[in-house]
Amino acid sequence: MAESVALDPVDLHLLRLLQNDARTTYRDLAEQVGVAPSTCLDRVTRLRRSGVILGHQLRVDPAKLGRGLQALLLVQVRPHRRELVGPFVERIRALPEARTVFHLTGPDDYLVHVAVADMADLQRLVLDEFTARREVARVETRLIFQQWECGPLLPPGHAQS
Repeated sequence: MAESVALDPVDLHLLRLLQNDARTTYRDLAEQVGVAPSTCLDRVTRLRRSGVILGHQLRVDPAKLGRGLQALLLVQVRPHRRELVGPFVERIRALPEARTVFHLTGPDDYLVHVAVADMADLQRLVLDEFTARREVARVETRLIFQQWECGPLLPPGHAQS
């Protein structure tokens, strides 16, 4: 398990701001946090080097890309052995429909978030890419009606403001 990094109020404020808009300039960040732009740059660089900030991602609307139906697939793999896990996860990650893959505890081994064109596309994906695999024992599908983004991720004990 990765060790947590000590963060002071300036670091936390920077994380809040950057998680809300990663395109904010260092000058604007510095002004909002109350430090010099060079200090702001140093702080963000330190947050990147320490692994707190992992990268920058562009979010897209799946429906605008012709993938208006999203679902969660609960997948049980049998036998659940290391030599099957790696290749299975890599195959799923390579699917253009796959958005996120979670390895779970409990009766289901994986939760896979997918975005597809329609119900027929979802059926094709489940039958051709999941249940057709020998190691897949079961797939349950949950359609996503709506989703909401949540606030910035901060260490325990720090209020969202």
